[in-house]
Amino acid sequence: MSTSCNPANQDHPCYSHEAHGLFARIHLPVAPACNIQCNYCNRKFDCSNESRPGVTTTKLSPEESVKKVLYAGSKIEGLSVAGIAGPGDALANPKQTFKTLGLLKEYAPDLKLCISTNGLMLPFYAKKLKELGVDHLTVTLNAIHPSVGAKIYAWVYDTHSKKRYTKEEGAELLLNRQLKGIEECVRLGMMVKINSVLIPGVNEEELPHVAKKIKSMGVALHNIMPLLSLPEFGTYFSDHGVPSATDAQVEEMRKRCDIGVEQMSHCRQCRADAVGILGEDRSSEFAQGEFLALPMEELATLYDLPSRRATKERLLQKREAIPQKGKLPSMATQGKLIALTSRLEERADLHFGDAKEFIIYEWIGDHLKAVGVRRLQGSYCQGKSSCHEANPIEEILQKLHDIDYLVTAKIGKTPREKLQKAGITCIEAEGMRLHEALGMIAPQELEAN
Repeated sequence: MSTSCNPANQDHPCYSHEAHGLFARIHLPVAPACNIQCNYCNRKFDCSNESRPGVTTTKLSPEESVKKVLYAGSKIEGLSVAGIAGPGDALANPKQTFKTLGLLKEYAPDLKLCISTNGLMLPFYAKKLKELGVDHLTVTLNAIHPSVGAKIYAWVYDTHSKKRYTKEEGAELLLNRQLKGIEECVRLGMMVKINSVLIPGVNEEELPHVAKKIKSMGVALHNIMPLLSLPEFGTYFSDHGVPSATDAQVEEMRKRCDIGVEQMSHCRQCRADAVGILGEDRSSEFAQGEFLALPMEELATLYDLPSRRATKERLLQKREAIPQKGKLPSMATQGKLIALTSRLEERADLHFGDAKEFIIYEWIGDHLKAVGVRRLQGSYCQGKSSCHEANPIEEILQKLHDIDYLVTAKIGKTPREKLQKAGITCIEAEGMRLHEALGMIAPQELEAN
């Protein structure tokens, strides 16, 4: 059974591709400390316009974070998940994490509870997490050989021995704890997702081994994410010239690791204070914190559990009403790549000029497989005053350099001509499902391509 079909994931936007356009999540930055130093991480960096793990505008106490959840839940009807993902490690801050989870269980019992962890302390806290109602868990696992891990982690600090470990010794300690913790969480019935950062030149040959290992452990989902390594990030890797992983590298690695554990293709590498539907972060709306002055009980009333439960049922019915993928003509379609501009449900419901990302599918035989999301620095149109023929399209052409078909609601004459000159067939299909739009392609065109 795929994770999307599992009833436990039906309203979890990370575990269900169908849910991520309907249900929202909120990340609570209550865990500032970390017990390992990854060479790709610098948690001091903050930018409200950037989305990457560890970034947050402010840190919150457990009480403040729950107030934020209650307030956000009164404003966002599809809020279904509360998670702790930093800016450090959730289990390196056990007091803050467990107090937050306990308060959420009391005041927001309708939410799914998640944490993200490097796994160093997971064997010691797995049962506690289960008792507090955590049913979905993410562990970052980048290597299963200490020789590779030693290139990724500068040091590992063990609170039990109160000692800092480096090189292969530290990587081996971390790995053993990760595997033991994952095994225990799976045994306890939790849904476990593994995050792996693809680091060019470091762990490309390692990640297929990771996929093979986690398959044998009963892990539900594997999320391969690109290393983000720009000079301004100030990380060890960015300072030493290790490049960011490209979209093509990530998509190819997902293919290599698709050996029995479902590959996640819709990750947006969320901030530690992310709020909203994936891809439409609303953290800035809740950053000012006027609601923090309100009493918890008043916010609990605003949260309105009966109304939220009714909304959840309505959204679940909408999710179930999404038509199943239709079959496509199966002619010379092996390996063709499709880019879709969409807000929801694999439907062409977004104009080309408004798109800030392209959802990528591979057309294999008579079906489609989601392979990734390619994000832009900004949309082609920046508003009515700037939506004209002089808009730059170079970034889009680079992002779509290997794409065969673009399916979109509408596209202007100028960008259409530039895309078609680059060998991309543009299909206007406003409101249509993706398979319906592709079904309009003439058989002779498929054969010609």
